[in-house]
Amino acid sequence: MTLSLIQRLDAINVTKAVDFVLTCMNFDGGFGSRPGSESHAGLIYCCVGTLSICKRMDALHADELAWWLCERQLPSGGLNGRPEKLPDLCYSWWVMSSLSMLNRIHWVDKNNLEQFILASQDAETGGFSDRPGNITDPFHTLFGLAGLSLLGNTSIKRVNPTYCMPQETIDRLKLEPQILHI
Repeated sequence: MTLSLIQRLDAINVTKAVDFVLTCMNFDGGFGSRPGSESHAGLIYCCVGTLSICKRMDALHADELAWWLCERQLPSGGLNGRPEKLPDLCYSWWVMSSLSMLNRIHWVDKNNLEQFILASQDAETGGFSDRPGNITDPFHTLFGLAGLSLLGNTSIKRVNPTYCMPQETIDRLKLEPQILHI
């Protein structure tokens, strides 16, 4: 990700990086941390993001992967990272950003997810926790806000699903790449 932001993907063998990522793809369309390991939404984001940056989204089994990701939504509206786990607000980012890169974000129940995210916010501090009623932290606050952005909440700046940065920052980097060069 960093190399793409500073326009230095030429510093690595992109083909070998993509080949390794693809060895981590599972029968369900998801990705694990290494070949043969269990699919996990956080790792899926990393792999899909890598393929997006490397312009190799064609290598994905997009419908299978999107279906697996959509299956992470639970009756509470929240998302989990893998089957049989509790919902966690951070997956509002990991799952939704991957679905956004796959152009399948409309496959989840956005209203229920937004209700889950907002229920995880502390009314006094404004921060977000992993699930309703728990203690807030910066990690879940970032991913709660980013998730709301992906859901189309216009009171939050649009977040780029690949980089988890404001889209306006990404656009500025494309126009003025020298601002990141050291």
